[in-house]
Amino acid sequence: MSIKRDLEFEKRWARLLDGLEDTIGKKPKDLNGVLFLIGVQELGQGLKNFSKEQKQDLMHIAICKVLSFEGFYELNYVDQEGWPHWELVKELPHIDLLDQEKLLKIQVLDYFEREYGISIA
Repeated sequence: MSIKRDLEFEKRWARLLDGLEDTIGKKPKDLNGVLFLIGVQELGQGLKNFSKEQKQDLMHIAICKVLSFEGFYELNYVDQEGWPHWELVKELPHIDLLDQEKLLKIQVLDYFEREYGISIA
């Protein structure tokens, strides 16, 4: 049963990547690529040239946003340049890297369903 559920999950993830390719014209390579896109979207300043540090910050914004649905983070404030700052309010589970990636992917799928009403079944 768990293998079937994992296969369904992987199919949903692949459909999300395909849908993003249709929308932006380029398929994200991996979870980090999707997180970067979410970070850009949440920042709300459009796509521009970001420094390496800003790209890392954008991915952090995305992680905080998607994990906020499960109550791990809350938006603390938005600074004068429009960058959101999040606060950890519930300790994250101690899980291995593969489970961390799966948790983030699940939350990313939830993000697109909640924020954009996109059902990725």
